Amino acid sequence: MGLVLGGYIEGSTWDGRQIRAAERLKKFYPWFDFVYDEGVVLKGKDPISSAKDLITINKANIVFGSWEPVGIPAFHKIADEHPNVYFLDIVASDLSSRRNLLRVFVRQYQAMYLEGLVAGAITRNKKIGISVGPAAVQNFRRMAAFYLGIKDANPDATLYIKYVGEWFDPPKEREVSLALLDLGVDVLTHYTDSVEPLKVAQENKIWFIGKDTDIVGLYGWSNTDTVAVSFDTRWEVMFDRIIKEYLAGITNPDQLVFVGMNTHISMPPNNPFMPGLTTLPAVDLQNNNRVGLDAISPKAKPLIPDRILKLIERRRAQMLAGVWDPFYEHQLVSSGEGIEIPQLNLKVPPKGTVVKEAKELATDDFLLGKLNFMVDGIVLVK
Repeated sequence: MGLVLGGYIEGSTWDGRQIRAAERLKKFYPWFDFVYDEGVVLKGKDPISSAKDLITINKANIVFGSWEPVGIPAFHKIADEHPNVYFLDIVASDLSSRRNLLRVFVRQYQAMYLEGLVAGAITRNKKIGISVGPAAVQNFRRMAAFYLGIKDANPDATLYIKYVGEWFDPPKEREVSLALLDLGVDVLTHYTDSVEPLKVAQENKIWFIGKDTDIVGLYGWSNTDTVAVSFDTRWEVMFDRIIKEYLAGITNPDQLVFVGMNTHISMPPNNPFMPGLTTLPAVDLQNNNRVGLDAISPKAKPLIPDRILKLIERRRAQMLAGVWDPFYEHQLVSSGEGIEIPQLNLKVPPKGTVVKEAKELATDDFLLGKLNFMVDGIVLVK
């Protein structure tokens, strides 16, 4: 397997966690191996050159792009040249694919809804903030799920978001995080790729909500006195499914792979990653190597009413079983803020527009490519 990483491994919960996924698969399967090229987008390197090197020199037969700009349009241009290679690329909003170019993502938003329940319960100022990278469908989806959880736990709480503009810009991430604190935010999270928002939370002794991975247990970047809860994206679960299809000789695989909490791999109880855990969902609450309700900081848990703890437990169990989803349950109303998607002729819905009714299925196509607006009620700090 070859990984074309848009960013860098060190200090990253995104590209770094994807490498950890490959490392886990190598321990699961002695016949599996992987190679990677990092910083491809950030260095301005040609993704085609990177992918071709992984295929021709390193003999990769599955090539993964960690950022959408890695694979689009690059993988489109070379997929036909390598008909026996599976190309995988993260979806930011473009859903284009080919027979052997699969668009992929994990339903992180399910865990983010649960994180929202925690955030809504532990805020004392009733003010929660997100330092957001770019305005993108991926981030609108994330903030919507988080906001729905906050409101289910605490209808009086306000969610403030401010854009950094880039996925990775440590000085700007710090500046934006501090601006949110100036508003009175006492719970902070981020949809960016550096540790600066975490550092701001630690320095100012406010709660931090982790994203992408277990930054306490897997990375050791902080402790549960600061990190109230986090989640872990088990990319290895998604990779495992695709690898098995490749080995089975499937030449026309599903071109959209969007796995959630109800997709898992089995492990022996004595596994070295999560000892005692025999199933590993594609995404789940995880903090300091503990999962579920145990992922909530021992210092934060007493702040959460029993009814909210029970709601977290129930919703998590329902999502693990695949019988509930926050985007089915809730209505989605546009704030009027968002981005146009010209290739789909998609305008930003005017403020107050009910884009999706409650108890109505939100399609994968909508969640991945068309949720181009901020949900009404979220406060955009400009």
